[in-house]
Amino acid sequence: MQLSVVVPTLNGREELHASLDALAAHVPDAEVVVVNGPSADGTTGMVRERSDVDVLVEISERNINVARNAGIEVATGDVIALVSYDLVVEPTWYDGLTQAIDDGASVVTGPTHRTVRAGMTTEEKEAVSIAGHDVTYFNGDNVAFSRDALSDMDGFDEYLQTGGARDGAHRLAQLRHEVAWQSEMCVRGEFETDGGHTVRDWEWKYRSLVYRMVKNYGVRPTVAGRALRDAVFDGARSLKGVVTGHERPSSWLGGGRSVAKGMVLGAKDGLAARKADRTLRRNPNGISTRQDRAVCRYELAEK
Repeated sequence: MQLSVVVPTLNGREELHASLDALAAHVPDAEVVVVNGPSADGTTGMVRERSDVDVLVEISERNINVARNAGIEVATGDVIALVSYDLVVEPTWYDGLTQAIDDGASVVTGPTHRTVRAGMTTEEKEAVSIAGHDVTYFNGDNVAFSRDALSDMDGFDEYLQTGGARDGAHRLAQLRHEVAWQSEMCVRGEFETDGGHTVRDWEWKYRSLVYRMVKNYGVRPTVAGRALRDAVFDGARSLKGVVTGHERPSSWLGGGRSVAKGMVLGAKDGLAARKADRTLRRNPNGISTRQDRAVCRYELAEK
């Protein structure tokens, strides 16, 4: 197996340094591709000084799916992994990946261990059944694909600013590619989270959700039911915040408007995308659709 590891990064110089150190220690023979963009913290200089990075690709867009596709586009391995810049691979990562690929998996993913104030969190396998398809979700920050699987799905959908991995899981299920869960293929968050409040972009959350469901499955009751169920849950949780004084009423009302707007835009764009690509890959915004992702490319290490 010839492995390439793509590491997308944005303004995470110190975290990226630790991530690359772990790859050099535990997967020394892999081709390492860093996709940077557009960082303003000295990431470019730090990466160019390293001897363990093979290719550095500079992009101008703040879209994780564009970064993923830019890395996949230049990677040469027959298996291509994606690892987030703020995660480090564990010593068992490579063996877990190899075992799953050898067992016939087209895609393999594993858990992320993150440090929080109360200790350590981890993840478990997540799967759903929808429209007759069994969908196993993968972690977009820790996943490896066979080249055939990536070719069939044409990479990630660059329309999406969030939810690209979820969308990819639905498309892989329709393309009959197995997603294997391998607990040994684990990564760890080196930097402790501060436990602060995360500001959520409600419009893009629901725009992404409805877009990918309509694009992959069309307009059907299950699609509407899924979106409405999530909206009711999020609305109730936000309303609780208003009652307890943690959120302002105007924030709750504004969030509702953003959710409604996101649903409408997602449905409209999802229908357009479904019409634009009627094949099972359902990706009118994939790798093959453009050639201008990279602003600059540096060939670095010779392994």
